[in-house]
This record gives sequence, structure tokens and C-alpha cells, in this order.
Amino acid sequence: MGSRPDRARSGSIQAAGAVVWRRVGPEPEVALVHRPRYDDWSLPKGKAKAGESLPQTALREVAEETGLRIRLGPPLRPIRYLTEDGPKQVAYWLGHLLEARGRRPDDEVDQVVWLPLEQAQTRLTYADERLVLAESAALALRVDADAPP
Repeated sequence: MGSRPDRARSGSIQAAGAVVWRRVGPEPEVALVHRPRYDDWSLPKGKAKAGESLPQTALREVAEETGLRIRLGPPLRPIRYLTEDGPKQVAYWLGHLLEARGRRPDDEVDQVVWLPLEQAQTRLTYADERLVLAESAALALRVDADAPP
């Protein structure tokens, strides 16, 4: 029986993503994706491929799902939940936008939106991702305040 490349020794599915922030005007905004398969609003994330580190997974998945090129900042709380395929753990990082390339809607992600924190909190489908977003907001504001003018 072959092993799945996205499973850790613990047997859980390993995935990664990022909470990507940008500042346009006075209020920072965060990127969310709509996945038509689940009809949900989510943070960009996805399963690790064989031989891929979780930071590499986060960078790849954000690029694939949003068309954004980012730099990873501090790690955020991971989330764990059960899927039809078994337990899943998603590692997150704060994402700093470097370049927005855009992407065409497809069956995986049909919308990418930028929303202020309060609207993003309301739009996210899952409570555990709202906790990750709240943690990232505190970090993003602190990192932004420490950045040189």
C-alpha cells in the first residue's frame, strides 16, 4: 500500500497557507478565496506535495489560488480538523504581498477578494480560520508599525 505524499507520520493530511495582507489607503485588507466545490470563503491554502516543505506549500498554494506572489512572515496558529480523508493540519503564516499577477476563475477558486478585517471576519466560513485571521491582524499591525517609513 503506497503512502500519500501529503500525510505526515502521524497520519494527518499536511497543508499550508497564508493570511495575505495589503495596505491600500488607510485600512489594511486581507485576501480571501471562494471555492465553488464547497461554496465557502476561505484563506488560501492547500495540501503539501511530496518532498515539499510547509513554507514551500504555503507559497505555492497562495500563488495557485490567488495569483499573488508573497513573502512569508511569522508563523500563525495551525488549525486541525477532520475531512472525509482523515485528520488534516493546516500551517499558516502571515503573508506580505510582493506582486499581484491575477488569475482566471476555475473549478478550484472562482473568486479572490480583498476585504478589510471586519468584513473578512464576517465573510470567512470557518470559525477556526477567523481565529487565525484575528491573530494575523494583530501581527500585521505590529509589523506595519515597525516598518520604516
